[in-house]
Amino acid sequence: MKTCEPLLSLRLSIGYRDKPAVLREASFSVERGEIVGLVGESGSGKSSLALAILRLLDLKGGMANGEIRFKGRDLASLPEGEMRAVRGREIGLVPQSPGTSLNPALRLGTLLNETWLAHANKGCADRRQSHFLDLLDSVSLPAEKSFLRRYPTQLSVGQAQRLLIAMAILHRPPLLIADEPTSALDAVTQTEILKLFARLNSGLNMAVLYISHDLLSVSSLCHKVAILHEGEIVEFGSTEQIFRDPAHPYTRRLIDAIPKNPYAGDVAQIASGEKVAAGKPWDRRLSLV
Repeated sequence: MKTCEPLLSLRLSIGYRDKPAVLREASFSVERGEIVGLVGESGSGKSSLALAILRLLDLKGGMANGEIRFKGRDLASLPEGEMRAVRGREIGLVPQSPGTSLNPALRLGTLLNETWLAHANKGCADRRQSHFLDLLDSVSLPAEKSFLRRYPTQLSVGQAQRLLIAMAILHRPPLLIADEPTSALDAVTQTEILKLFARLNSGLNMAVLYISHDLLSVSSLCHKVAILHEGEIVEFGSTEQIFRDPAHPYTRRLIDAIPKNPYAGDVAQIASGEKVAAGKPWDRRLSLV
């Protein structure tokens, strides 16, 4: 019986010139409509892996060896022309620095328009603008023409991150890569962005590779977790399985290092509006996602 191939599966080794390998045979998969968290400390190679999936690692002086299978194709062997069609249209990227990822000289409408024209015909201007307004509304930004006339410097950090998400999902890609999307945000805005990813996943059936060093947000958002340590994926499985019974000592250390605040609500509790008594076990918290 033929089994369905994952949306994304990879086995990669990554290095930078004469330096030791950043990743060694790192391997995991993402199913359609699934949120997978990739967890690792700073400098562990998480962002390098995201760039390697998009075949952009060489821009940073890196080299990747291995296989990247996406929708049945090996991206590592695709001609560059075909790969350009994949970036943005089939795989969206939310970068980790909203303050530096938007061209400050361009209005928001122009940024969205350029993203649109990269993979679609120009079409009717009014219809395109209506689509942009609907898109802004879907990421909880003002769906107003006046907002499209603003510049990135007029946005808060949270608004800039929402705009980057809007640009990444403009063409409804089946896979969204979110690279540390909440690291520059305050706690309340972090929660709102996590809720947004959850809505995109459930509403659009969009798979998400959520890259973070924050195990608490990963535990609340993701269906599965891959733990990256010393260049290797040391553990990969369901979020519930990994938090209930971690198999690797490094995973156990990460879990033990999560701050224990008896008064803080879990991200999923805040998102649902449900109040749950402090000290609930992990299985109860996970059931709220």
